[in-house]
Amino acid sequence: MPSHTHPHAPAHAGPHAAHHGHGHSHGLVDESIKRSKDGVRAVAVALLILGLTAAAQAIVFAMSGSVALLADLIHNAGDAATAIPLGIAFALRSARAERWAGFAVVLAIFVSACVAAYEAVHRLIEPTHVGQLGALAAAGAIGFIGNWLAASVRTRAGRRLDSPALIADGAHARADAYVSLAVIASAAVVALGLPIADPLIGLAISVVILRITWDSWRTVRRPATAA
Repeated sequence: MPSHTHPHAPAHAGPHAAHHGHGHSHGLVDESIKRSKDGVRAVAVALLILGLTAAAQAIVFAMSGSVALLADLIHNAGDAATAIPLGIAFALRSARAERWAGFAVVLAIFVSACVAAYEAVHRLIEPTHVGQLGALAAAGAIGFIGNWLAASVRTRAGRRLDSPALIADGAHARADAYVSLAVIASAAVVALGLPIADPLIGLAISVVILRITWDSWRTVRRPATAA
């Protein structure tokens, strides 16, 4: 009996120890994979929300023919496109790719501010008639809700995963939500007989987006501490 127990114990302990060590190592790998999957999931959810938002706005645009709405629609499509480099970076589990994706997002926010400012100045110089005000306001509301939901998804995931790039992308969606609010404000002021307020609101929104650009730049420059 003693001789049978003695050889059996080491034989059993060896595989068990090896299995335990494998489990510990596998847990570390799982943590990295989990972060990658969480990041991709957040990006995909935000992309779905913005895709549905753009589709709804496209339907309204087909009915109203509003140039302001077309600009917001293109703006939202551009925001959705920022999900592509971020999703690739998370899928690759590359901190460097994630950081560069964050810089791309900041650039997209800055370009958005420039486009909004250009459109506002152009409308000041050459005022245009805006019709279908009810549909225009509704499309602006859709854009605001969609972008705000996408911003919430991105920002929460970015803070949870300690991803400056994802946080910056959340700020980008929030900036687009403000642009969509400008569409609602434009419909309101035109309805009140104050068409000059439309481009002035656009300029104010451009300043807000520029501020978000600066805040996002500072966020992306901060190195992530997550593994």
